[in-house]
Amino acid sequence: MTNYQEELVSAIWTELAPLLERHWREIAHYPDIPLAPDRAAYEKFERAEALRCYTARKETVLIGYAVFFVHTNLHYSSSLQAQQDVLFIAPEHRGSSIGVRLIRYAERELGALGVQVIYHHAKRATNVGRLLEHLGYELIDGLYGKRLDRDTTEGA
Repeated sequence: MTNYQEELVSAIWTELAPLLERHWREIAHYPDIPLAPDRAAYEKFERAEALRCYTARKETVLIGYAVFFVHTNLHYSSSLQAQQDVLFIAPEHRGSSIGVRLIRYAERELGALGVQVIYHHAKRATNVGRLLEHLGYELIDGLYGKRLDRDTTEGA
């Protein structure tokens, strides 16, 4: 049986760290930049009630998470919004409805907080975008990155 719940990042950090490492190894666009989560910053957002962590567990084993920053939008100060930070289901638990159920659980919980809009980002190397569209999300924006510590514009 899979259980879905809200948990404190500070309370599950030790369990979370190995999954974060697996997640990073799977989707890091710049794998030469080492994973180094700022635990103190996450816990600061958590204390300010601006961070929400929803988990999926098989019995007691952590198998997935959806973490969101929750705050009013700087452009729309009357709108409480949630920005997904990380979303991950361990690969051996994919292909079932666990990811969908975790996202739906997070939607219900965030809605109960008064969140008006949820934003998810999806790496191009995954099929999360298709899943989000299936769940009613719209592609609103694109995210571009450029390394400044390398010469990537040679010949431009």
